[in-house]
Amino acid sequence: MIKNSIYIIVSWVILFSFIFTELKAQQPYFDVKLWENGLPNSNGNDSGGYDLQEKSYKPIIRVFLPHKQKATGRAIVCYPGGGYAQTQPEHYANDWAPFYTEQGIAFIVLHYRVPRGNPEVPIADALEAYNQTKLHAGEWRINPSDIGIQGLSAGGHLATTVTTHFQDSVKAAFQILIYPVITFKGPDTHSGSRNNLIGHPPVLSENASISDTKIFKKKNIAYSNLKEYYSNEKHVSKTTPRAFIAVSDDDRLAINSILYYTALHRNQVPAVLHTYPSGGHGWHINVQNNKFIYSHLVEQELTAWLASF
Repeated sequence: MIKNSIYIIVSWVILFSFIFTELKAQQPYFDVKLWENGLPNSNGNDSGGYDLQEKSYKPIIRVFLPHKQKATGRAIVCYPGGGYAQTQPEHYANDWAPFYTEQGIAFIVLHYRVPRGNPEVPIADALEAYNQTKLHAGEWRINPSDIGIQGLSAGGHLATTVTTHFQDSVKAAFQILIYPVITFKGPDTHSGSRNNLIGHPPVLSENASISDTKIFKKKNIAYSNLKEYYSNEKHVSKTTPRAFIAVSDDDRLAINSILYYTALHRNQVPAVLHTYPSGGHGWHINVQNNKFIYSHLVEQELTAWLASF
């Protein structure tokens, strides 16, 4: 009888724990449409609506705000991975939103348009997501000088493109890079991300240039030099924002994190690099069926780092 009672109690505890975890992951949110007055550029496949499930879609940000009593004023704009071929904002939102909002940090996930060989497309969306967050800072109880950027995998490349090539206009307070793609040169690159961003075979001609728009200053860059231009470890400066970098040792792309950390260190930019023994590429901290074995360490170390400044 006692054994049966203990069994029932334990079963209920497990059930309620699971339900609590699921509810915690399903954070309340709202969506904000980007470029409602017209897209600044096109990938040829963005004539659809503002829908996370559409294959042809316009960009959107999903905003998770902490309870007003917990809000610290800090915010993070997140660029999901996907090899510049797709984004999975809902997946990354469920993975990271509870972790940040519990700490009083607003979390904004961008569903950016994939480039399809036109690098301006995701970069424009990334910049606009940051700008919209800053624009709504008062309404969303955010300190405009405490907005950081997070990028995962190819989203890490997008994040470091923003923080190195556009640091004069985007004053990100910090960057969080989770198994990021960084370099576009040599055997350590992720060729899929590189080819999707700048084209392979070249979508741009040898004499093509990044267009002159309100967002982009005209840059005469031949295709042959785009690999160098988008190898972001080569564009770190002393004004690049501080960084937290996390990667697994058995990730084939781990050298990307090392290259970026080294560039930051040489430029005297505060940075930490956490390398975990295993986990490969594409792990998660809060997904029930694919939770990273070292997720508790990531959470502890990232929490401590965020509290250090």
